[in-house]
Amino acid sequence: ISKEDADRALLLWVNTPGNPAGGLDDLPAIAEWGRSNRVPVFSDECYIEFTWDGAPRTILSNGTEGVVAVHSLSKRSNLAGLRVGLYAGDAEIVHYLREIRKHAGFMVPGPAQVAALEALGDQVHVEEQRDRYYSRLQRMAQVLESFGVEVQMPRGGFYLWVAAPDGDAWSFTRRLVREAGVLVSPGEFYGEQGKGHVRLAMVQPNSQIEVIERRLGL
Repeated sequence: ISKEDADRALLLWVNTPGNPAGGLDDLPAIAEWGRSNRVPVFSDECYIEFTWDGAPRTILSNGTEGVVAVHSLSKRSNLAGLRVGLYAGDAEIVHYLREIRKHAGFMVPGPAQVAALEALGDQVHVEEQRDRYYSRLQRMAQVLESFGVEVQMPRGGFYLWVAAPDGDAWSFTRRLVREAGVLVSPGEFYGEQGKGHVRLAMVQPNSQIEVIERRLGL
């Protein structure tokens, strides 16, 4: 990031584990960069429980000055429909966000708050979620390998980000639909650098993956 861009920046937003590629950012280095350049850093950590390479990482581990961690129960607890999330970090920024929140949104309904408290207090279902998603990642990696695709397991998240075998993401997308009944997102949806790749979301149960395996004779 150039000095000119840093001087103009209102904030830096990072997403780790990342979507779609499943990478992990160097959060200590990012937090230090933000403090050095006086740029607030917001860390989207909605996939933090699905970190496969080591322990989950939060930017708050490096102090709260100038940083805010944003989290949601949508992924860890399958509560996407409730739209319950939270943020924590730099006291001044958090206070500012709370003031904005008063005028820019509605209170979370009581039943949703109760469900969120129950979910936050229970780690058993989170471990079950982790096992479930990692199992799906492994099984779908084998399916993709049957198409001649080299699969690199993500360091986090529950997506597989792979290069199309012939470099044509749209052609590979059509082939997956035709031969396996699998819908994927062509990488161009995520920007120019995603060209030639596809993203697979592990949101279907193993029973559906078994259907795919039978179709392909695996």
